Amino acid sequence: MLLKICEFPALDERKLMDVYAESNYENTDYFFPDEADKEEAVRKVEAGFLDFLKNDFFRQEDAAYWILEEDRVWIGALRTCRVRDGLYYLEALETRPDRRSMGYGSQLLAAVTEALKADGPFRLCDCVSKKNTASLKTHEKCGFRIVSDEGYDYLHNEADSYDYGLEYRYSGGDCSESDNTMTLETVCCLRRR
Repeated sequence: MLLKICEFPALDERKLMDVYAESNYENTDYFFPDEADKEEAVRKVEAGFLDFLKNDFFRQEDAAYWILEEDRVWIGALRTCRVRDGLYYLEALETRPDRRSMGYGSQLLAAVTEALKADGPFRLCDCVSKKNTASLKTHEKCGFRIVSDEGYDYLHNEADSYDYGLEYRYSGGDCSESDNTMTLETVCCLRRR
């Protein structure tokens, strides 16, 4: 099942951190290089990650976390936000470490692009590390194309020469013949005032 979560309180923080477990562990060296206790460093990375989601990401226009769920386990996740009409930014595509190389990343990415088609034509941009061949292949399999030798992070308005800029384009038309039969459950997409 595909979940679309549009506000921070609707996130299951533990399930989300389980999806990003490997990346959070790897990020400890970058964010907390002096922390000798790896478990404490992971807790700090997770706290920072969740703080970013709560105080920055979900304040973006049309911000959504998309979750691939199977048997009540969160298998994969990514987030999108609208930059302007017809342009969305995607980031943080991740699959649980114990579910990698099984096609879940492609399944999630394809389901999200399919769901976005309901609102009409759009461009979905992402930046992916030039060294991350698995993610590049997943994106290309789902219709993304490399459009720039430099990735652009729309949330922070900065370019990065270590990334490629990727783009998925949907120009409209009939998408009813899609073979994507995944159920979409929108979770709390109304913003609280």
